[in-house]
Amino acid sequence: MNKVKVNIKINQEYISKAVDANILLSDFLRYNLKLTGTHIGCDTSQCGSCIIMLDDKCVKSCSVLLAQCNNKNVVTVEGLGKIDDLHKVQEAFKNNHGLQCGFCTPGILFSALELSMRKNQRSEYQIRKFLDGNFCRCTGYHNIVKSIKSFLKEKDLVNEKV
Repeated sequence: MNKVKVNIKINQEYISKAVDANILLSDFLRYNLKLTGTHIGCDTSQCGSCIIMLDDKCVKSCSVLLAQCNNKNVVTVEGLGKIDDLHKVQEAFKNNHGLQCGFCTPGILFSALELSMRKNQRSEYQIRKFLDGNFCRCTGYHNIVKSIKSFLKEKDLVNEKV
């Protein structure tokens, strides 16, 4: 197997490593770094459970090679907030009961963060449309949308960058 050298920043930690050229970002995060908050639901880029932030943009990590992330910045759900210091988007989901089983939640949190960077996307319809790439089998989306609305309202008052 061909190896490639990758320099990457993951959750504020710099990593320089020779890896198989065909390893997916999702697999590297889960199996090499044990960052299991990045979930793999479909492995076909359909469900959105594997969404992370790559240079402040949401990407489905099951469809990105680690080698494509050379000299990039990755944030996973483990780097978003801490158990005793949740990120504002996590607080909104906690306070509005925006999850049940939690499998889809990491991807949806990052989708909400990207949505917050788009000032014109505020209506319920726009939020639901933006979540098209995130599948949730448990909630019916009502409390997810409610949580995102709450976060966006808070975000408009406090300008916070991921």
